[in-house]
Parts: sequence; C-alpha cells; structure tokens
Amino acid sequence: MTSFLNLSELKEWETIPGYKVKFVHTRNMTIAYYDVKAGSPFPEHSHVNEQVSTIIRGKFELVIEGESRIMTVGDVAVIPSGARHFGKALTDCRIMDVFYPVREDYAGRFKS
Repeated sequence: MTSFLNLSELKEWETIPGYKVKFVHTRNMTIAYYDVKAGSPFPEHSHVNEQVSTIIRGKFELVIEGESRIMTVGDVAVIPSGARHFGKALTDCRIMDVFYPVREDYAGRFKS
C-alpha cells in the first residue's frame, strides 16, 4: 500500500442505502469516510472491532448500548468491541470511522 492517497481517487461504495463510503485499509486498521443522506438509518449491529466515529459535517443520532446522543461537527464516539450500536442521519452527514483491527468483512469485499 502506498503511503499517500487522495480520497477523490478512491472507489466509492454504497454499503447500505444512503451510505456511500470510501475505505482505506492498512495492516492494522480500516478507515471509512462516509457521505450519508439525511434520514438514512444504520441498523443495529456489533462487531469485534473497536470503532472511533467522528462527525465531520451534519447531525447524526447515535445509540451505543442504549445511550443516545445527537452528534454534531467535531463530536467523537468511542465504540468498544462488541457494543451494540445503531444510528440515523438527521441531516446530510460526513462521518469518519476508524476500526481496529482491520474490518476483514469490509477489506475482503470493498477494495479501492
């Protein structure tokens, strides 16, 4: 993998309706750059990976283990391994998610 990338050159995927994403996979992490349409839900799920989500633009309602928060620009959520979580874009959003270790389910299907 090269050391320098430009997001405009990465392939864009729609993983679920309303969620377009570009992935960067390293040996140890997956970074996802999402553009999300207002009103788009993200279903409840969990995974073994730790996740750190940062709101770059917009408002997103995130629920982690039953605790709900309206997240806005600059807000960061730390989602522990195995935690149940889900959410919904309240406006158009840009969100950056970092996963450790690599999301093998994404790395195997969504290669730039």
